[in-house]
Amino acid sequence: MADLDTLRRPALAALDPAPHGTPDAPVRLREIAHVRKINLRGDPQDRGFLAAVGAALDLVLPTEPNMSAARDGVTALWLGPDEWLLTGEVPPIALEGHHASSVDVTDNSTILRLAGPRARDVLVKGCPLDFHPSTFPVGKVAQSLIGPVDIIIHQVEADGFDLHVRRSFAEYLWLWLEDAGLEYSISTGV
Repeated sequence: MADLDTLRRPALAALDPAPHGTPDAPVRLREIAHVRKINLRGDPQDRGFLAAVGAALDLVLPTEPNMSAARDGVTALWLGPDEWLLTGEVPPIALEGHHASSVDVTDNSTILRLAGPRARDVLVKGCPLDFHPSTFPVGKVAQSLIGPVDIIIHQVEADGFDLHVRRSFAEYLWLWLEDAGLEYSISTGV
């Protein structure tokens, strides 16, 4: 039997975005496919819930709005007062006895990584958020729009953003970002 990840097609498989450009381009765009994603809901006032999650992930869930926490290949993105998106090598979490839920949403979305010194300039062309480093630092998370597309934006490094987008909108967003980055010299797939 084949490994499930080898059977899954990346969201952009039909587009087949051939790599072009250089790794040091001012704007770089690539898909990060097949990342496990778990939608976690629970009461952050329930110490038992936080302890169960902390023990499973070896990570303290962020409770500050619009922030993230990461450790050992797992990232927790704050989405709301009682909601997080866990990404990466997420182990099972024992939630019995707690008013909580854990749902695998891996196949719902993909991640587009937009990086480079001009990545912010590309984002502001279609997103109403303020991406200045003083208001949108590394670790910041926001739910917003780029053009008409709902996204979760996570700043993963000084000049790098992960854009979580529904698979059905991934091709549209890819083409939009590619077009928006043309004036800065964009590399894709590198």
